[in-house]
Amino acid sequence: MCIFVWYAAGPQMGAALGMPPLAAGQQAPLGLAYFVSPDNLWFYLYFTIFVLIFGGVWKVIDRDHPWSNWSIWGSAFIIFIAYFVVQISVALNNWRGPFFDLFQRALEKQPGITAGQFYDLQLRFLEIGMVGVAMNVITAYFTSHYVFRWRTAMNDFYLSKWDKLRHIEGASQRVQEDTMRFATIVEGLGVVLINSIMTLVVFLPLLFQMSVHVTEIPLLGAIPHSLFWLALLWSVFGTVLLAVVGIKLPGLQFRNQRVEAAFRKELVYGEDHEDRAQPPTMRELFSNVRKNYFRMYWHYLYFNVARYTFGQLDAIILTFMLIPTIVAAKITMGIWQQIATAFGQVSDSFQYLVSSWSTIIELLSIRKRLVAFEAAIDDQPLPVIDQNYLQREAEGGEMAANKPT
Repeated sequence: MCIFVWYAAGPQMGAALGMPPLAAGQQAPLGLAYFVSPDNLWFYLYFTIFVLIFGGVWKVIDRDHPWSNWSIWGSAFIIFIAYFVVQISVALNNWRGPFFDLFQRALEKQPGITAGQFYDLQLRFLEIGMVGVAMNVITAYFTSHYVFRWRTAMNDFYLSKWDKLRHIEGASQRVQEDTMRFATIVEGLGVVLINSIMTLVVFLPLLFQMSVHVTEIPLLGAIPHSLFWLALLWSVFGTVLLAVVGIKLPGLQFRNQRVEAAFRKELVYGEDHEDRAQPPTMRELFSNVRKNYFRMYWHYLYFNVARYTFGQLDAIILTFMLIPTIVAAKITMGIWQQIATAFGQVSDSFQYLVSSWSTIIELLSIRKRLVAFEAAIDDQPLPVIDQNYLQREAEGGEMAANKPT
Protein backbone atom coordinates (compact mmCIF):
# COMPACT_ATOMS: atom_id res chain seq x y z
CA MET A 1 0.00 0.00 0.00
CA CYS A 2 2.86 2.35 0.84
CA ILE A 3 4.43 1.79 -2.60
CA PHE A 4 1.08 2.10 -4.40
CA VAL A 5 0.24 5.42 -2.73
CA TRP A 6 3.77 6.69 -3.41
CA TYR A 7 3.50 6.11 -7.15
CA ALA A 8 -0.09 7.36 -7.26
CA ALA A 9 0.36 10.64 -5.38
CA GLY A 10 3.62 10.65 -3.41
CA PRO A 11 5.65 13.06 -5.58
CA GLN A 12 2.68 15.44 -5.87
CA MET A 13 2.31 15.53 -2.07
CA GLY A 14 6.04 16.21 -1.77
CA ALA A 15 5.81 19.05 -4.28
CA ALA A 16 2.97 20.58 -2.25
CA LEU A 17 5.28 20.52 0.79
CA GLY A 18 8.09 22.23 -1.14
CA MET A 19 10.07 19.08 -1.97
CA PRO A 20 9.44 18.50 -5.69
CA PRO A 21 10.98 15.65 -7.71
CA LEU A 22 13.49 16.29 -10.46
CA ALA A 23 12.05 17.80 -13.61
CA ALA A 24 12.16 15.79 -16.83
CA GLY A 25 15.65 15.90 -18.31
CA GLN A 26 17.16 17.51 -15.21
CA GLN A 27 20.50 16.04 -14.12
CA ALA A 28 20.32 14.38 -10.70
CA PRO A 29 22.83 15.58 -8.08
CA LEU A 30 26.01 13.51 -7.91
CA GLY A 31 27.71 12.09 -4.82
CA LEU A 32 26.40 12.77 -1.31
CA ALA A 33 24.11 15.53 -2.59
CA TYR A 34 21.88 12.91 -4.22
CA PHE A 35 20.88 11.35 -0.87
CA VAL A 36 19.74 14.70 0.60
CA SER A 37 17.93 15.96 -2.49
CA PRO A 38 14.38 17.26 -1.78
CA ASP A 39 12.55 14.30 -3.34
CA ASN A 40 14.64 11.79 -1.38
CA LEU A 41 14.15 13.67 1.89
CA TRP A 42 10.41 13.62 1.23
CA PHE A 43 10.46 9.84 0.70
CA TYR A 44 12.31 9.29 4.01
CA LEU A 45 9.61 11.29 5.79
CA TYR A 46 6.81 9.58 3.87
CA PHE A 47 8.15 6.10 4.73
CA THR A 48 8.52 7.01 8.40
CA ILE A 49 4.91 8.20 8.59
CA PHE A 50 3.63 4.95 7.06
CA VAL A 51 5.73 2.81 9.39
CA LEU A 52 4.51 4.68 12.47
CA ILE A 53 0.88 4.25 11.40
CA PHE A 54 1.32 0.55 10.62
CA GLY A 55 3.33 -0.16 13.77
CA GLY A 56 0.89 1.74 15.98
CA VAL A 57 -2.11 -0.18 14.67
CA TRP A 58 -0.34 -3.52 14.93
CA LYS A 59 0.79 -2.86 18.50
CA VAL A 60 -2.84 -2.20 19.44
CA ILE A 61 -3.97 -5.46 17.78
CA ASP A 62 -1.27 -7.65 19.35
CA ARG A 63 0.26 -5.58 22.12
CA ASP A 64 1.43 -8.53 24.28
CA HIS A 65 3.43 -10.46 21.70
CA PRO A 66 7.00 -10.85 23.01
CA TRP A 67 8.61 -10.38 19.58
CA SER A 68 6.46 -7.54 18.23
CA ASN A 69 9.20 -4.89 18.47
CA TRP A 70 11.66 -6.93 16.44
CA SER A 71 8.95 -8.00 14.02
CA ILE A 72 7.52 -4.52 13.33
CA TRP A 73 10.30 -1.99 13.85
CA GLY A 74 13.09 -4.41 12.93
CA SER A 75 11.37 -5.36 9.66
CA ALA A 76 10.71 -1.71 8.85
CA PHE A 77 14.36 -0.83 9.43
CA ILE A 78 15.53 -3.68 7.18
CA ILE A 79 13.14 -2.57 4.42
CA PHE A 80 14.38 1.02 4.68
CA ILE A 81 18.02 -0.12 4.54
CA ALA A 82 17.19 -2.22 1.46
CA TYR A 83 15.62 0.82 -0.19
CA PHE A 84 18.59 2.99 0.69
CA VAL A 85 21.03 0.42 -0.74
CA VAL A 86 19.06 0.49 -4.00
CA GLN A 87 19.30 4.29 -3.95
CA ILE A 88 23.08 3.87 -3.83
CA SER A 89 22.82 1.87 -7.07
CA VAL A 90 20.72 4.68 -8.56
CA ALA A 91 23.32 7.24 -7.49
CA LEU A 92 26.02 5.18 -9.19
CA ASN A 93 23.90 4.90 -12.33
CA ASN A 94 23.42 8.68 -12.36
CA TRP A 95 27.19 9.04 -12.07
CA ARG A 96 27.92 6.68 -14.97
CA GLY A 97 26.22 8.87 -17.57
CA PRO A 98 28.35 12.02 -17.11
CA PHE A 99 31.54 10.07 -16.45
CA PHE A 100 31.44 7.83 -19.54
CA ASP A 101 30.24 10.66 -21.77
CA LEU A 102 33.23 12.69 -20.56
CA PHE A 103 35.41 9.62 -21.10
CA GLN A 104 34.18 9.27 -24.68
CA ARG A 105 34.76 12.96 -25.46
CA ALA A 106 38.27 12.71 -24.04
CA LEU A 107 39.08 9.74 -26.29
CA GLU A 108 37.77 11.71 -29.25
CA LYS A 109 40.11 14.57 -28.22
CA GLN A 110 37.31 17.10 -28.02
CA PRO A 111 38.40 20.51 -26.61
CA GLY A 112 37.65 21.63 -23.06
CA ILE A 113 38.30 18.27 -21.33
CA THR A 114 40.51 18.63 -18.25
CA ALA A 115 41.94 16.27 -15.64
CA GLY A 116 40.12 18.27 -12.93
CA GLN A 117 36.77 17.16 -14.34
CA PHE A 118 37.77 13.52 -14.03
CA TYR A 119 39.13 14.00 -10.50
CA ASP A 120 35.91 15.69 -9.43
CA LEU A 121 33.80 12.82 -10.75
CA GLN A 122 36.10 10.32 -9.04
CA LEU A 123 35.54 12.11 -5.73
CA ARG A 124 31.78 11.89 -6.26
CA PHE A 125 32.18 8.16 -6.90
CA LEU A 126 34.18 7.78 -3.69
CA GLU A 127 31.43 9.55 -1.72
CA ILE A 128 28.83 7.13 -3.04
CA GLY A 129 31.13 4.17 -2.37
CA MET A 130 31.72 5.13 1.26
CA VAL A 131 27.97 5.42 1.83
CA GLY A 132 27.66 1.93 0.34
CA VAL A 133 30.32 0.53 2.68
CA ALA A 134 28.55 1.98 5.72
CA MET A 135 25.16 0.62 4.67
CA ASN A 136 26.52 -2.85 3.90
CA VAL A 137 28.11 -3.05 7.35
CA ILE A 138 24.90 -1.88 9.05
CA THR A 139 22.80 -4.34 7.01
CA ALA A 140 24.98 -7.34 7.82
CA TYR A 141 25.13 -6.51 11.53
CA PHE A 142 21.46 -5.75 12.08
CA THR A 143 20.01 -8.58 9.98
CA SER A 144 22.22 -11.09 11.81
CA HIS A 145 20.73 -9.97 15.13
CA TYR A 146 17.21 -9.84 13.64
CA VAL A 147 17.34 -13.40 12.30
CA PHE A 148 18.89 -14.80 15.50
CA ARG A 149 15.85 -13.45 17.35
CA TRP A 150 13.74 -15.39 14.87
CA ARG A 151 15.70 -18.55 15.66
CA THR A 152 15.33 -17.82 19.38
CA ALA A 153 11.55 -17.57 19.01
CA MET A 154 11.43 -20.93 17.18
CA ASN A 155 13.76 -22.53 19.71
CA ASP A 156 11.68 -21.32 22.68
CA PHE A 157 8.47 -22.56 21.07
CA TYR A 158 9.79 -26.05 20.31
CA LEU A 159 11.36 -26.47 23.73
CA SER A 160 8.07 -25.48 25.37
CA LYS A 161 6.49 -28.44 23.52
CA TRP A 162 9.41 -30.81 24.07
CA ASP A 163 7.32 -33.47 25.84
CA LYS A 164 5.36 -34.02 22.62
CA LEU A 165 8.36 -33.75 20.30
CA ARG A 166 11.17 -35.65 21.99
CA HIS A 167 10.14 -39.05 20.59
CA ILE A 168 10.13 -37.92 16.95
CA GLU A 169 13.00 -39.01 14.75
CA GLY A 170 15.80 -36.45 14.81
CA ALA A 171 14.03 -34.19 17.31
CA SER A 172 17.27 -32.79 18.67
CA GLN A 173 18.58 -32.13 15.16
CA ARG A 174 15.40 -30.30 14.16
CA VAL A 175 15.42 -28.04 17.20
CA GLN A 176 19.13 -27.24 16.99
CA GLU A 177 20.26 -27.61 13.38
CA ASP A 178 17.09 -27.06 11.36
CA THR A 179 16.13 -23.86 13.22
CA MET A 180 19.71 -22.59 12.78
CA ARG A 181 19.75 -23.39 9.05
CA PHE A 182 16.24 -22.02 8.58
CA ALA A 183 17.20 -18.72 10.20
CA THR A 184 20.48 -18.48 8.27
CA ILE A 185 18.86 -19.16 4.90
CA VAL A 186 15.99 -16.77 5.61
CA GLU A 187 18.55 -14.08 6.42
CA GLY A 188 20.19 -14.46 3.04
CA LEU A 189 17.08 -15.04 0.94
CA GLY A 190 15.01 -12.48 2.83
CA VAL A 191 17.46 -9.63 2.38
CA VAL A 192 17.90 -10.47 -1.31
CA LEU A 193 14.11 -10.65 -1.79
CA ILE A 194 13.55 -7.24 -0.20
CA ASN A 195 16.42 -5.79 -2.23
CA SER A 196 14.88 -7.24 -5.40
CA ILE A 197 11.50 -5.67 -4.66
CA MET A 198 13.05 -2.32 -3.82
CA THR A 199 15.18 -2.51 -6.97
CA LEU A 200 12.07 -2.99 -9.10
CA VAL A 201 10.35 -0.10 -7.34
CA VAL A 202 13.27 2.24 -8.06
CA PHE A 203 14.68 1.03 -11.39
CA LEU A 204 11.51 0.23 -13.34
CA PRO A 205 10.71 3.94 -13.85
CA LEU A 206 14.32 4.51 -14.95
CA LEU A 207 14.09 1.69 -17.47
CA PHE A 208 10.85 3.14 -18.80
CA GLN A 209 12.52 6.52 -19.26
CA MET A 210 15.64 5.16 -20.96
CA SER A 211 13.58 3.13 -23.42
CA VAL A 212 13.13 6.35 -25.43
CA HIS A 213 16.68 5.85 -26.72
CA VAL A 214 15.80 2.40 -28.14
CA THR A 215 13.12 2.66 -30.81
CA GLU A 216 13.34 -0.90 -32.14
CA ILE A 217 14.83 -4.21 -31.06
CA PRO A 218 15.08 -7.56 -32.87
CA LEU A 219 12.15 -9.99 -32.53
CA LEU A 220 9.97 -7.55 -30.56
CA GLY A 221 10.13 -4.75 -33.12
CA ALA A 222 9.11 -1.15 -32.36
CA ILE A 223 7.08 -1.18 -29.16
CA PRO A 224 6.82 1.40 -26.36
CA HIS A 225 9.07 0.80 -23.36
CA SER A 226 10.82 -2.02 -25.23
CA LEU A 227 13.63 -2.41 -22.67
CA PHE A 228 11.15 -2.97 -19.86
CA TRP A 229 9.21 -5.62 -21.78
CA LEU A 230 12.43 -7.31 -22.83
CA ALA A 231 13.56 -7.55 -19.19
CA LEU A 232 10.15 -8.79 -18.08
CA LEU A 233 9.69 -11.45 -20.76
CA TRP A 234 13.23 -12.76 -20.48
CA SER A 235 13.13 -12.97 -16.69
CA VAL A 236 9.71 -14.65 -16.60
CA PHE A 237 10.94 -17.16 -19.15
CA GLY A 238 13.97 -18.03 -17.02
CA THR A 239 11.97 -18.25 -13.81
CA VAL A 240 9.29 -20.52 -15.30
CA LEU A 241 11.92 -22.66 -17.02
CA LEU A 242 13.88 -23.42 -13.84
CA ALA A 243 10.77 -23.76 -11.69
CA VAL A 244 9.39 -26.43 -14.04
CA VAL A 245 12.71 -28.21 -14.54
CA GLY A 246 13.47 -28.24 -10.80
CA ILE A 247 9.99 -29.10 -9.54
CA LYS A 248 11.09 -32.45 -8.06
CA LEU A 249 14.13 -31.14 -6.19
CA PRO A 250 12.48 -29.84 -2.97
CA GLY A 251 10.88 -33.22 -2.31
CA LEU A 252 14.14 -35.04 -2.95
CA GLN A 253 16.04 -32.71 -0.61
CA PHE A 254 13.37 -33.29 2.04
CA ARG A 255 13.62 -37.06 1.59
CA ASN A 256 17.40 -36.82 1.73
CA GLN A 257 17.30 -35.19 5.15
CA ARG A 258 15.05 -37.96 6.44
CA VAL A 259 17.05 -40.96 5.18
CA GLU A 260 20.32 -39.39 6.39
CA ALA A 261 18.79 -38.77 9.83
CA ALA A 262 17.48 -42.35 10.04
CA PHE A 263 20.89 -43.76 9.11
CA ARG A 264 22.72 -41.52 11.60
CA LYS A 265 20.25 -42.24 14.39
CA GLU A 266 20.63 -46.01 14.07
CA LEU A 267 24.40 -45.65 14.27
CA VAL A 268 24.05 -43.58 17.45
CA TYR A 269 21.88 -46.26 19.05
CA GLY A 270 24.40 -48.86 17.97
CA GLU A 271 27.01 -47.18 20.15
CA ASP A 272 25.02 -48.09 23.31
CA HIS A 273 23.05 -51.20 22.33
CA GLU A 274 24.62 -54.30 20.77
CA ASP A 275 21.35 -55.37 19.18
CA ARG A 276 21.09 -52.06 17.21
CA ALA A 277 22.91 -51.00 14.02
CA GLN A 278 23.20 -54.60 12.83
CA PRO A 279 24.67 -55.09 9.32
CA PRO A 280 21.34 -56.01 7.60
CA THR A 281 19.63 -52.95 9.08
CA MET A 282 22.50 -50.64 8.20
CA ARG A 283 22.68 -51.99 4.66
CA GLU A 284 18.99 -51.27 4.21
CA LEU A 285 19.27 -47.76 5.66
CA PHE A 286 22.36 -46.90 3.60
CA SER A 287 20.66 -48.33 0.52
CA ASN A 288 17.93 -45.73 1.04
CA VAL A 289 20.60 -43.01 1.30
CA ARG A 290 22.33 -44.23 -1.86
CA LYS A 291 19.09 -44.51 -3.83
CA ASN A 292 18.00 -40.98 -2.90
CA TYR A 293 21.40 -39.43 -3.74
CA PHE A 294 21.48 -41.11 -7.15
CA ARG A 295 17.98 -39.80 -7.89
CA MET A 296 19.11 -36.30 -6.84
CA TYR A 297 22.20 -36.52 -9.09
CA TRP A 298 20.01 -37.35 -12.07
CA HIS A 299 17.49 -34.57 -11.47
CA TYR A 300 20.25 -32.02 -10.80
CA LEU A 301 21.89 -33.07 -14.08
CA TYR A 302 19.17 -31.71 -16.33
CA PHE A 303 18.41 -28.87 -13.90
CA ASN A 304 22.02 -27.65 -14.17
CA VAL A 305 21.90 -27.95 -17.97
CA ALA A 306 18.94 -25.56 -18.00
CA ARG A 307 20.39 -23.24 -15.34
CA TYR A 308 23.86 -22.81 -16.85
CA THR A 309 22.55 -22.54 -20.41
CA PHE A 310 20.17 -19.79 -19.38
CA GLY A 311 23.03 -18.03 -17.53
CA GLN A 312 25.17 -17.97 -20.68
CA LEU A 313 22.34 -16.62 -22.83
CA ASP A 314 21.52 -14.04 -20.16
CA ALA A 315 25.04 -12.62 -20.47
CA ILE A 316 24.51 -11.61 -24.13
CA ILE A 317 20.78 -10.96 -24.46
CA LEU A 318 20.91 -7.18 -23.92
CA THR A 319 23.88 -6.58 -26.25
CA PHE A 320 22.26 -8.75 -28.93
CA MET A 321 19.00 -6.82 -28.74
CA LEU A 322 20.74 -3.41 -28.83
CA ILE A 323 23.02 -4.09 -31.80
CA PRO A 324 20.77 -2.14 -34.26
CA THR A 325 20.67 0.81 -31.85
CA ILE A 326 24.45 0.75 -31.39
CA VAL A 327 25.11 0.49 -35.13
CA ALA A 328 22.77 3.44 -35.76
CA ALA A 329 24.73 5.48 -33.15
CA LYS A 330 21.53 6.44 -31.32
CA ILE A 331 23.12 6.23 -27.87
CA THR A 332 26.35 7.45 -26.31
CA MET A 333 28.71 5.46 -24.14
CA GLY A 334 27.23 7.06 -21.01
CA ILE A 335 23.65 6.18 -21.98
CA TRP A 336 24.77 2.62 -22.83
CA GLN A 337 26.26 2.24 -19.36
CA GLN A 338 23.08 3.52 -17.74
CA ILE A 339 20.86 1.23 -19.85
CA ALA A 340 23.03 -1.80 -19.13
CA THR A 341 23.00 -1.11 -15.39
CA ALA A 342 19.25 -0.45 -15.19
CA PHE A 343 18.42 -3.46 -17.36
CA GLY A 344 20.72 -5.66 -15.31
CA GLN A 345 19.17 -4.47 -12.04
CA VAL A 346 15.60 -5.05 -13.22
CA SER A 347 16.45 -8.36 -14.88
CA ASP A 348 18.28 -9.64 -11.80
CA SER A 349 15.37 -8.65 -9.58
CA PHE A 350 12.85 -10.44 -11.78
CA GLN A 351 15.16 -13.44 -11.78
CA TYR A 352 15.18 -13.75 -8.00
CA LEU A 353 13.86 -17.30 -8.22
CA VAL A 354 16.36 -18.18 -10.93
CA SER A 355 19.43 -17.05 -9.00
CA SER A 356 18.19 -18.32 -5.63
CA TRP A 357 16.48 -21.53 -6.70
CA SER A 358 19.02 -23.95 -5.19
CA THR A 359 18.87 -22.14 -1.84
CA ILE A 360 15.09 -21.97 -1.98
CA ILE A 361 15.01 -25.74 -2.52
CA GLU A 362 17.06 -26.24 0.63
CA LEU A 363 14.78 -23.88 2.57
CA LEU A 364 11.67 -25.73 1.36
CA SER A 365 13.12 -29.04 2.48
CA ILE A 366 13.88 -27.64 5.95
CA ARG A 367 10.40 -26.15 6.16
CA LYS A 368 8.87 -29.53 5.30
CA ARG A 369 10.83 -31.13 8.13
CA LEU A 370 9.70 -28.48 10.62
CA VAL A 371 6.06 -28.63 9.48
CA ALA A 372 6.09 -32.42 9.90
CA PHE A 373 7.76 -31.87 13.27
CA GLU A 374 4.94 -29.57 14.36
CA ALA A 375 2.31 -32.18 13.45
CA ALA A 376 2.99 -33.78 16.82
CA ILE A 377 2.22 -30.49 18.59
CA ASP A 378 -1.25 -30.36 17.02
CA ASP A 379 -1.81 -34.12 17.54
CA GLN A 380 -1.93 -34.73 13.81
CA PRO A 381 -0.73 -37.98 12.15
CA LEU A 382 3.01 -38.09 11.56
CA PRO A 383 4.42 -38.57 8.06
CA VAL A 384 4.97 -42.17 6.99
CA ILE A 385 8.74 -42.01 7.44
CA ASP A 386 8.31 -40.84 11.05
CA GLN A 387 5.79 -43.62 11.70
CA ASN A 388 8.28 -46.15 10.35
CA TYR A 389 10.92 -44.74 12.67
CA LEU A 390 8.65 -45.09 15.72
CA GLN A 391 7.90 -48.66 14.69
CA ARG A 392 11.63 -49.42 14.55
CA GLU A 393 12.04 -47.79 17.97
CA ALA A 394 9.31 -49.98 19.43
CA GLU A 395 10.80 -53.11 17.93
CA GLY A 396 14.27 -52.15 19.15
CA GLY A 397 12.97 -51.44 22.66
CA GLU A 398 11.20 -54.79 22.79
CA MET A 399 14.35 -56.61 21.70
CA ALA A 400 16.41 -54.80 24.36
CA ALA A 401 13.85 -55.66 27.05
CA ASN A 402 13.92 -59.38 26.17
CA LYS A 403 17.68 -59.59 25.96
CA PRO A 404 19.22 -61.47 28.98
CA THR A 405 21.55 -59.42 31.16
